Amino acid sequence: MTTADAPRPGALSRIGSSGATQKLLAFASLVLLLVGFSLASPQFMQLSNIIAILQATSVNGVLAVAVTLVIITGGIDLSVGTMMTFCAVIAGVVLTYWGLPLPFGVIAAIGAGAFCGLCSGTFVAKLKIPPFIATLGMMLILKGLALVISGTRPIYFNDTPGFDLISRGSLIGWVVPGLPIPNGVLILFLVALAVAYILGRTVLGRYTFALGSNEEAVRLSGVNTDAWKIGIYALSGAIVGIAGILIASRLNSAQPALGLGYELEAIAAVVIGGTSLSGGRGTVLGTVIGALIMAVLTNGLRILSVAQEWQTVVTGAIIILAVYADQARRRRTA
Repeated sequence: MTTADAPRPGALSRIGSSGATQKLLAFASLVLLLVGFSLASPQFMQLSNIIAILQATSVNGVLAVAVTLVIITGGIDLSVGTMMTFCAVIAGVVLTYWGLPLPFGVIAAIGAGAFCGLCSGTFVAKLKIPPFIATLGMMLILKGLALVISGTRPIYFNDTPGFDLISRGSLIGWVVPGLPIPNGVLILFLVALAVAYILGRTVLGRYTFALGSNEEAVRLSGVNTDAWKIGIYALSGAIVGIAGILIASRLNSAQPALGLGYELEAIAAVVIGGTSLSGGRGTVLGTVIGALIMAVLTNGLRILSVAQEWQTVVTGAIIILAVYADQARRRRTA
């Protein structure tokens, strides 16, 4: 790394301070939303509604964790929504059409996601296609493939015992009666802990941040940046496959037309949580907080009988505000 590439004195401390401040602001926003919706509607803090919020967060949270890996590298993945649907359809084919045991369906979905991520990573790293375009094309490809493979019809898992329990069951509720936290939430936190460990304690994690900070400097130091980037996209895709299993389990079906729009909420959760769209900075904890904010906001607006179209408007406004806040942070730490 040259002198020109090195951060100016104090820059790293300002970046760390900015990231911590963003997580605190995100957490404070989550608390304010919880208090505000609780005061606006007594139904909001009912146990059944809290469980519904956590259930919704499980899918979007896993997707957001997957997107976090890609965004830290300085990329973007617009295909995660339709990739999730595609992975759910693959699980449906393996379990319902082929009649194989449950573990095979789970492995197939995760493997399909990893392969899709590998393809996207190859397009970006080897073919030098901008991530926005590469993943936009992958989004359309997977949307079409999901419809073709399923015959445009939902695939139901009624003949697969235990499949619905993956997301809707409660291992915690079985161990601690009266605490029916869905398995999907448990899976979200296990995935989040695993990815946080990877980012903080492994070579893959160090290269993930390095690629987002200064990919050219990493390449000039002799590192095969293409291989690492492809690996990161593949890992992200495997995590999306887990999200596909979760949503299919929650619905007890693979809905081939589902998926569009999930990528926007996932990206919004990542940016709200403090991950920079320019790459090089981000945390899994911030992403989980951001996912909770999105789920609480959507649920609260629904309880207050806000029309669906206005909920979409609010989501779009949050994405714009989150990106603006990210740019403001970048200007302050530059």
